Amino acid sequence: MQAAFEHFEAVGRQGDPQVIERARALDLHIAVDLKGYTHQSRPRLFAERMAPIQMHYIGYPGTLGMPGAIDYQVADRIVVPPEARDGYSEKIIELPVSYQANDRTRMMDPQVPARAALGLPDGAFVFCCFNNNYKITREVFALWMDLLRERPGSVLWLLAEQGDAQRNLRAAAAAQGVDPARLVFAERAPLPQHLARHAQADLFLDTWPCNAHTTASDALWAGLPLITHAGSTFASRVAASLLHACELPQLVADSPQAYRALALSLSAAPERLQAIRRQLMDTRQTLPLFDAERFARHLERAFDLAWERHVRGQPPDHLVVAPLPQ
Repeated sequence: MQAAFEHFEAVGRQGDPQVIERARALDLHIAVDLKGYTHQSRPRLFAERMAPIQMHYIGYPGTLGMPGAIDYQVADRIVVPPEARDGYSEKIIELPVSYQANDRTRMMDPQVPARAALGLPDGAFVFCCFNNNYKITREVFALWMDLLRERPGSVLWLLAEQGDAQRNLRAAAAAQGVDPARLVFAERAPLPQHLARHAQADLFLDTWPCNAHTTASDALWAGLPLITHAGSTFASRVAASLLHACELPQLVADSPQAYRALALSLSAAPERLQAIRRQLMDTRQTLPLFDAERFARHLERAFDLAWERHVRGQPPDHLVVAPLPQ
């Protein structure tokens, strides 16, 4: 990262007053918050204004509710539709394609482990979700158990978490009449091996109201079909954004009932799933979602538009970045 910039300073060990003083001394034009309300965030830096333009991007999927401190939120038309803008204290910068940065360099191990090595039964239909377990709500889990009851020859492949999660999920399955052995847990693995094992799943089931984010782009890069239910919040519309950027809007459901119907339809149509997998693998080198250079040009244009308004003496306003040619 340092090589990409003319000037780079690491200030993580400095206190807020020192960082603010240094930022002002450098005469920053734009300061970008990448953390929001997450671990090790530093909202005071922005509350006291380090730069004339301050914006929020990627780290927290929603408004920060800091009027006067955060001027803009970087988003796209799917995660923040125009009719939802009033729910944000920030003005929205609408990027084309998707707000999420991705690239074409994620390495995937060419060796795909056998199902038996992963604890998956041969011949079973494998529903999977590699989201963190805390995203699995009672409503979502109940719907998943309904899918397992409707598809007796299926299993649900989940990410293994520490603590009580596995035991609690298996107990919840049993309480809903599903054999707990049909829940299979995947231990965390290095990214190349994790991406490779996606090949042994048949369909990724997303969660809501907090979707798969990076986990969804991982699945799509690995060629795994994914379905999602798009809700009304930023966090519940991320997977929809990614699917649209992969030219797969048909995998976005607008209700839990439509999500259930889509899962049942696809799990009964292996040829449709195989066609989607082929489409993803054949086009991932050209899909807009994974075009990092074009994304960078769009984000640069967003910065330019925000700064140009400031130079003209205009207050922040909603901005739409026009798409560049592919």
